[in-house]
Amino acid sequence: MWAGAAGNVTAQASPNPDIGIVCSPANFPIEVFPGAARTGTTYCTLNNPTAYSENVAITVTAGGLAYAAPGTVTVGAGQEVTFEVSVRGDQRMAEGQRTVSITARVDTATGVPCGTCTPKTTSVLVVIKQFSRLRVEADEPFKQLRPKVDYTFNFKVYNDGNAYDRFNIDVANREDLEDAGFQISLPQVSTEIEAQAPPDNVRVIMRTPKVQGWSDIYYQLQFQATSDYSVRTEGIPNYQVQMVTIYIRGIYLPGFEMIGSVMMIGLAAAAIARRTNITDDEDVEDDGLPVLLL
Repeated sequence: MWAGAAGNVTAQASPNPDIGIVCSPANFPIEVFPGAARTGTTYCTLNNPTAYSENVAITVTAGGLAYAAPGTVTVGAGQEVTFEVSVRGDQRMAEGQRTVSITARVDTATGVPCGTCTPKTTSVLVVIKQFSRLRVEADEPFKQLRPKVDYTFNFKVYNDGNAYDRFNIDVANREDLEDAGFQISLPQVSTEIEAQAPPDNVRVIMRTPKVQGWSDIYYQLQFQATSDYSVRTEGIPNYQVQMVTIYIRGIYLPGFEMIGSVMMIGLAAAAIARRTNITDDEDVEDDGLPVLLL
């Protein structure tokens, strides 16, 4: 029997200082996307099966996570006490699992130190949830092209999430561009990128319309990348669209500008000639007037 029992332990109670610990939930998720609370909580219950009032020391090993928990808890004889253990993850930390261990050890029983008391440990599993996030960039946000030429546009796709993801590639307004006479080809329709890895280069190959006409026209190419994880798991497609403006010049006939200039000169010459004829007619009328002799 423990030396501090003082000989007054009942038959039903443990003769030595002891403590039990159970935590629930045994596993819980933490969201770590930008703006998330990034916290999770488990509730631990200490059970004192003895006839002694015990001061219990609490130690937490959180696997690199920040945590908050009481350092000591007092549990009365035959009583239970519940306390919280909260853990906090880092923003954008990698998806995965962390084990958090909570240890309870009786420091004193009825004020008497217990150097031989055995610590009790329980563990909970913290699940760092995956989130999707991406960026897209265009190497050339604006491009001037002639009719019926082939050109390749290059885009960069970044995985800013916290785990491996696949990104589906598309041209959002492909149908509209093809109706306008463009021909579009995608060498790849998806790309796989590790979290926070260098961007993947994606190409869009196109041929401009063969007939443009006399006018200049601006078109928009809408490059779109969508997280496959968001479609399968998050319920809302997470995508980014990068706009590229394409300026297609109209067809100009050689010498067209000169013809216009010659026409303007001809009109000006005709106007001057007409003015000269009117002046000559007025001079003739003046010469035909009778002269009065005084």
